[in-house]
Amino acid sequence: MAADAKEIIFTSGATESNNLAIKGMAHFYGKKRNHIIALQTEHKCVLDSCRSLEREGFSVTYLPVKTDGIVDLKVLEDAIDPNNTLLVCAMLVNNEIGVVQPIKAIGDICRKHGTFLHVDAAQAVGKIPVDVNDIRADTMSMSAHKMYGPKGVGALFVRRKQPRIRLDSIISGGGQERGMRSGTLPSPLIVGMGASAAIAARDMSADHLHITKLAEKLRSGLFSRVPEIYLNGSENERYVGNLNVSFAFVEGESLLMALKEIAVSSGSACTSASLEPSYVLRALGVDEAMAHTSLRFGIGRFTSEAEIDRTIELCVKYVDRLRGMSPLWDMHLEGIDMNSIAWTQH
Repeated sequence: MAADAKEIIFTSGATESNNLAIKGMAHFYGKKRNHIIALQTEHKCVLDSCRSLEREGFSVTYLPVKTDGIVDLKVLEDAIDPNNTLLVCAMLVNNEIGVVQPIKAIGDICRKHGTFLHVDAAQAVGKIPVDVNDIRADTMSMSAHKMYGPKGVGALFVRRKQPRIRLDSIISGGGQERGMRSGTLPSPLIVGMGASAAIAARDMSADHLHITKLAEKLRSGLFSRVPEIYLNGSENERYVGNLNVSFAFVEGESLLMALKEIAVSSGSACTSASLEPSYVLRALGVDEAMAHTSLRFGIGRFTSEAEIDRTIELCVKYVDRLRGMSPLWDMHLEGIDMNSIAWTQH
């Protein structure tokens, strides 16, 4: 990761790390610059941190992404005010759709205009190579349990030179972690995070080969046997262990309940209690009906080939069953264009 040990601040997880980076930087530098840019597909804790700062008087631009989930670099650069933009927030690997942003190019743009870059790397660290100097991150959040470590611990990278980043603490207390994060450090969790990071670094190539093989098997199995299925996010610029697909004419929550044998999710796991369609998919331009049909499949180090086979079989079975009960599917088979129907309410 190329960070110095003194640049790592331990936190309770990536959510706290994102809050500390965004609010801490805003509060320290806010009298000089008060404009922040965040991609519309950022994690909810990033977007909510920005909304919190808006209530304090900060100006926030929520930047749209293209239909593949990748930010348009020209749109990003045009949104930066060299005299007032303090910070750009960009997630390296998206937690819902697996899209990988061109973070090095984003970092270059930020450096060019004297703007700080905060990277949410919770879904990237331990899975793909990440070098804080190469991507020009000024702050970067990570979480232990995303790389098979213990829950309840994470870290924030805070650059110490070229440039030196200053933060106002959001937790008052004994001044631990060089005054940036007060509170007694959970030593066993930190040791566990370090061990999981070491294992991830050692086994990253082997994990990547294993996950890529299973991801290709899952994707080809679903797309060859289920009609009207669509990939959400970029075809190529993505982390292979995340597959987000929409099954047209199937309600995602119904399919989720049918697939109770499998650990899959509809939308973000962090907002799974909400029945609203995924804001990430809506940002891609996916219409509300299709956004409601999406499921996210996560493939990891311990996923087996037998589990992939079983997932394919169950998805084919229950998608067929649910579509068999859907009048919309029958209308589709008859060649009726759903968009041409003027639906009325009584």
